[in-house]
Amino acid sequence: MLSRLVLGLGPTARTLLDQVSDDAGDLVVVTDDEHRAETLRASGIDVHEADPTDRSVLSALEFEPESVVVADEDPARNTAAATLAADLFPDTFRLVYAGTGATADQRERQEAVADRVVDPDAVVTERLQQIVGDEGTRARKLQQVLRDVDDHLAVVTHDNPDPDAIASAVALGELAERAGCEVTICYYGEISHQENRAFVNVLEFDLTNLDPADQDALEPFDGFALVDHSRPGVNDQLPEETPIDIVIDHHPPRVPVEARFVDLRSGVGATSTLLVDYLRRFGVDISGPIATGLLFGIQVDTKEFRREVVAKDFEAAAHLVTDADMEALQRIENPSVSAETLSVIGRAITNRQREGSVLSSGVGVIGDRDALAQAADRLLNLEGVQATMVYGVIDGVIYVSARARGADIDLGEALRDAFGQIGSAGGHADMAGAQIELGLLETVDDREESLEAVVESIVSDRFLDAVQSRSNRLLGRMYGRAGYDGEAFAEATGLGRTIDGDRDGSESATDDPDATSDDDGTDATVDSTAEEAADDSDATEELADAEPDRDAG
Repeated sequence: MLSRLVLGLGPTARTLLDQVSDDAGDLVVVTDDEHRAETLRASGIDVHEADPTDRSVLSALEFEPESVVVADEDPARNTAAATLAADLFPDTFRLVYAGTGATADQRERQEAVADRVVDPDAVVTERLQQIVGDEGTRARKLQQVLRDVDDHLAVVTHDNPDPDAIASAVALGELAERAGCEVTICYYGEISHQENRAFVNVLEFDLTNLDPADQDALEPFDGFALVDHSRPGVNDQLPEETPIDIVIDHHPPRVPVEARFVDLRSGVGATSTLLVDYLRRFGVDISGPIATGLLFGIQVDTKEFRREVVAKDFEAAAHLVTDADMEALQRIENPSVSAETLSVIGRAITNRQREGSVLSSGVGVIGDRDALAQAADRLLNLEGVQATMVYGVIDGVIYVSARARGADIDLGEALRDAFGQIGSAGGHADMAGAQIELGLLETVDDREESLEAVVESIVSDRFLDAVQSRSNRLLGRMYGRAGYDGEAFAEATGLGRTIDGDRDGSESATDDPDATSDDDGTDATVDSTAEEAADDSDATEELADAEPDRDAG
């Protein structure tokens, strides 16, 4: 149990005592304020009514504190008390309140003997910056837009939402309800990954699955908000012309984003981190399910706080952890696995092909595209493997999931190089995905080779070419393709003309390998030419798996 000694009892110390008095541990207060001493005694706190700067008083205490808090309002008394505490209790953690109007000399002397000094002037300045600065202005603008929504707000995630998207949507819905809106959390696609299903079920989140074929599905809504993606019709199935009121996302945009309120901050690891910031600024007491959801969203999107994580992600998680339900998190993280997923993982292992430290595997026709991501993760555990790609076919669409370890290649950019002109692709440096429609090719029955062989030549060869162009070290030797006819594929499918892996009318992927890197090292998604930026290949924007698995955002 932690033992604390408090010297002096200004208003700051009183606030501190209100916070810690219920904690387990010993607490002793030394103050010469008679009235406050009596008040504390009535609360059951051990109080010594004496001068906290008197050496004889502190020496006589039969108490060995682990931490000392110096918190009078007088900076001179605080300096003297802190100096005395450092002499008498040298092994303690010492927190010193500078006091009102502390001089530079007093603050310097306090810093020399304290582990931490709290300067009220700096605290007030920081708080004012939060209120009137950019972040405070942003929060007030969001609140204004929420209040302006006539009534019913649809908060829409990206297709096949992951925990970060779901938690962010629920949190924004909480803010919208407080602003007077009726709220519906919406998504298109499926929630098929077993962890994501458990996430929704255990936390009892109320989500509405929209049917893109239902033309009246959007009629009840007076406003639309997008979370964890930024454009209608791009990685969701909203009509592209849908007017958007709010966008909150942590992925860097590829093109300008239009909405009444836009918050695009790629300097954090998860959209959930941004929503925690808003909840804190609005003074919301975060409920257990929302805190648990946001914490899991940050955890998943930062890959257990190991990928693209920054201090704000840790701060948000620290704020959530006291309200999060850890038992619920454990149930979410250990769900049952479907027979389909095990079958796909087994086929991926059996069908694997290796080039250097890169594995690719085709698993044929599948029913659950989430299984591809889990298979790619499993193959990455093989010794000597640094990158994996697993692909399968569902309803005439080839789905690709890729994983990597280390910094030898940016998978998001590699998949854009490989599939951006014949489908949609995107993601992070260490996890990415793509979707490629088979088009006319699927209906041709008189071809000499099987559909499986054609899909393999399309996907595996193009992926290995893209990896080769970006990292010779991964393949370990020059990889030479055999049997892939780009012109024949383009002619058969009508999906776009590509010859030998290069894009007609644009630069080769090897011409400017750094053209898509942000200055801050985040996973940028801006293509190197204006032609590419305007191309529909950005239709996945930040697929970050192009599938509904837990890594999708």
